[in-house]
Amino acid sequence: MRQDSDNLVRMDDLVGFGDIPEDVNEMLQKGVALYRRDRGAAELAFRQALGLRPEALPTYLCLYKIHTYQGHLDEALAVAQAGLAEAARQAGLDPDWTGWRPGEISPDVDGPGHFALYTLKALAFIHLRRDERDEARRRLDKLDELGAMERVGGTVIAALAAGVS
Repeated sequence: MRQDSDNLVRMDDLVGFGDIPEDVNEMLQKGVALYRRDRGAAELAFRQALGLRPEALPTYLCLYKIHTYQGHLDEALAVAQAGLAEAARQAGLDPDWTGWRPGEISPDVDGPGHFALYTLKALAFIHLRRDERDEARRRLDKLDELGAMERVGGTVIAALAAGVS
């Protein structure tokens, strides 16, 4: 990763996004560095990364997380749904997550199947934040059916859902 002249990105601040193209990694690192001081510029960097390579799954994660953190839940939902669709495509899964079956998703934590499961958990959280408890529960139930609750941190979201009144 290059360091911008104004020290925008320091080497010790880098986030490990896995095996992604260098141009995408540079844009994501830039977005992460910008997030604390200029969220609009961070989003622009993430969107530029998505434009470069829409198959790079970590870009979706960056976008849906910043939108969720900022309370832009409609945008977070749209990006997470797009990321889930791309991950399902890459993993050879049915585009409709309700059709996924136990054992068909690779347990490889660096693979698109894991990203799909993680994003399904994120969607549960987004729906919970949108006060759509039934939609959140459907996604959590699917993660449980697939035996993936622990692998993707779904138990944390399930606990939050149980505590919502």
